[in-house]
Amino acid sequence: MRERGHVMTRRSLAGLMAAAAAAVLARPAVAAPAGETTVTVHRDPSCGCCAGWVQHLRDAGFVVQVEETADLDAVRNRLGIPSDLAACHTAEVAGYLIEGHVPAAAVRRLLSERPIAKGLAVPGMPVGSPGMEGGKPEPYTVVLFGADGQRPFMRFIGSQVIG
Repeated sequence: MRERGHVMTRRSLAGLMAAAAAAVLARPAVAAPAGETTVTVHRDPSCGCCAGWVQHLRDAGFVVQVEETADLDAVRNRLGIPSDLAACHTAEVAGYLIEGHVPAAAVRRLLSERPIAKGLAVPGMPVGSPGMEGGKPEPYTVVLFGADGQRPFMRFIGSQVIG
């Protein structure tokens, strides 16, 4: 083979291909950015903490589409959110449901691990959770829920993982 006036042998071509393959394999694995997956958030237009949670997701790199509604109960019923997990906003992302003030770190883990479940929830409105900043943050549990019931998924104080 000729390349710009030089002869390229099979051996030099094989060496070049091996070097290129080694360079590709040596690159660290990089997770896809959160922003490649759109989170659709159903929220009451007058709720300030919902706006705070939406901003938390955007700050974490997620693309967020907001759908405002005054009838969140109808949305939760349509999606099948258990009533004991209800909070002040409901979201949909990549086939999962997110109920309440779930931190972005838990959403990322959900999307990374892809467990068999309906989604994640933070029941109530824990002080210090994303969108509920202010005051002394309290510990809270993010719950994984689905056909098999509910179980703890992660624990937080504020947006910091504690378990």
